Amino acid sequence: MNNSVIPKLLMNNNLAKMMDGNPLPFILLKRESEKKFSVIYYNHAAESFFEDSSDESASFFSVEVWNQLHVILNSLNVEKQNVHSNLLLTNQNGNYSIDMTIVSLQSEENSVYGLTLHNTKNDLIEKQDLLAIKEKYMSLLNYNTDSVLLVDESGIIHYTNAVTTKALGYDSTTLLHQPIEQFIESNSLSNFQLMIKQTLSGYPAELQKCLFQHANGHYVYVYLKAIPIHDEGNVKEYHLVLRDLTISADEKEQLFYLAYHDHLTGLWNRRALKEHLRDNLIEAHNKNTKIAIMRIDLDRFKLINESLGYNYGDELLKKIADRLSLFMNKSSNLYRQSGDEFVFILKGKTREETSSFAENLLGELSKPIYLDHQEYFVTASIGISMYPLDGDNLDELLIKADQALYVAKDRGRAHYRYFQEQMNLSFPNEALMESHLRRAIEKEELTIHYQPQVNLATGEIDSFEALLRWNNRKFGYVSPMQFIPLAEESGMIMQIGDWVLEEVCKQLEYWQEKGYRPVRIAVNISPNQFKQENFAIKIREKINKYRINPFSLEVEITESAMTDMQDTFAMLKELKNIGVVISIDDFGTGYSSLSYLKKYPIDIIKIDQSFIKDMELDEKNAAIATTIIQLAHSLGMEVIAEGVEKDKQVEILKSANCQKAQGYYFSRPVPIDDINQSYMNII
Repeated sequence: MNNSVIPKLLMNNNLAKMMDGNPLPFILLKRESEKKFSVIYYNHAAESFFEDSSDESASFFSVEVWNQLHVILNSLNVEKQNVHSNLLLTNQNGNYSIDMTIVSLQSEENSVYGLTLHNTKNDLIEKQDLLAIKEKYMSLLNYNTDSVLLVDESGIIHYTNAVTTKALGYDSTTLLHQPIEQFIESNSLSNFQLMIKQTLSGYPAELQKCLFQHANGHYVYVYLKAIPIHDEGNVKEYHLVLRDLTISADEKEQLFYLAYHDHLTGLWNRRALKEHLRDNLIEAHNKNTKIAIMRIDLDRFKLINESLGYNYGDELLKKIADRLSLFMNKSSNLYRQSGDEFVFILKGKTREETSSFAENLLGELSKPIYLDHQEYFVTASIGISMYPLDGDNLDELLIKADQALYVAKDRGRAHYRYFQEQMNLSFPNEALMESHLRRAIEKEELTIHYQPQVNLATGEIDSFEALLRWNNRKFGYVSPMQFIPLAEESGMIMQIGDWVLEEVCKQLEYWQEKGYRPVRIAVNISPNQFKQENFAIKIREKINKYRINPFSLEVEITESAMTDMQDTFAMLKELKNIGVVISIDDFGTGYSSLSYLKKYPIDIIKIDQSFIKDMELDEKNAAIATTIIQLAHSLGMEVIAEGVEKDKQVEILKSANCQKAQGYYFSRPVPIDDINQSYMNII
């Protein structure tokens, strides 16, 4: 540039630096002729601003800009005249306008003009950002799935989004400039006014249910939320969000299905059971007919979950549900009560017809089930109560069916029982049972009964199984099937288990002091007891305390207690070092690997009674029992069969060389006094 034509004002270096540092674009133009101007100075801000829009051939400005400047500059002819104008520029986003101030400066020989641009790219970006924010804001309103209204502080509606038309039936202009309160039903108005008062104070508020007038004249239930719009600390407007709570017929049907059906099996659920049973009882009363309530519980299903995992357990439950569903008809409905428990309601059935129905169910459930090409056997126990014989209200009938179920499981499982009045001595609920159980030891309500284990070859008795019994002072005899699971869940099994071990060791000490020949007592150990780190230490302490022969004590554990192979092996090895006998209870029901049999120091295998029951009629049960006996013998283990009730069962077990058996065929579990009077004279 030719410095000779630059005004003396800019010849001062400090001022030149100041102009260069000015954030606003500044440009000096010199008039060369009437129609020609040239750029004689521009600062850094100007250079940056025009770097994308300049035209090299047009000397700094584009042709379009020069044309605009010619018109503006030719109108200036007075020194220091100030003019505010604007330039129209173009970029990739389209046309835009910038503000400009022009000052006419006269040098000695030339006319010079100073241009200052006030609307730079930063300003443009800010405007574009604001425009983008506005577009996002309007998109949020216009495409919201809920109705949105803009209401001012006096309650006048100024905006409604598109959904409002669809949801409430109003066109886009009907609601505008109308007071919002005229659409609120009178009974909802006071709550609405309170919500708006809170909103205008600066806080969002909501109303869970409000009646809003539809364009057709009727009122619909809506959920309301009011959101204040803050403007420099004041709230002069608010957004009102409306959500229609009315549901379609399809949605109603879906909600009904979810509310009354079990999500896993698709059967009716507990809620449906109670409602249907209540209606059935009213109908039976009016027609003078009978109803049977049949509670079905899978035997040892907990072991299946623990051994195979809950996914397999769920698949098994679905297959069981499918089988039970085969028996549904217009006079019988099936429900999933909870977990592995199902309920049938039979309408208009006699006791004989109900018994036949239960037998058919048990027969169907006894068939093998296949999961991943593996065969599994599942049995079930059934408890039955009858209307009107056992009661006339649903809670009473359900409780009595449950009490019959407990007895069925306690007396061998895999069969059905009807409610009998003596069963009514059981506890009405678990909370009361737990309260009494916590004081059972203190009140000396717990006793131990002993069931003899008979040598099948000689008929002699040299071992017993200790079985816990509870005779409550208020409610009488309580089934172990009721209180043992409760003791495990509540943690009381530790205290009760220690008490049983103490009593058994006392009894063994007594027999030793009397000089009886060696007798062994088997004690059931719960999984929680067995997994205690100090369990083996407790066993050793009790043996030393009562000075008994370690071989006279048998520790009986279930397959479910042996979930961790490393910990199990360490505990069993420690017990064997003490000298006690180790047995596996209910063998064949745990669905676990047989590999542990050769790894663990096990002395005895007890065949579960579910394989013994009806083995004289069921070839598969007989084959399973025989296979278990042969397997145990090949590994050098003794075998005891549980639940023996018939002479033919004894013959099959003898032919398979089973060493011992126990069950009602030989003797029920009996109190210690009976043992001392009867058996000790012959062993």
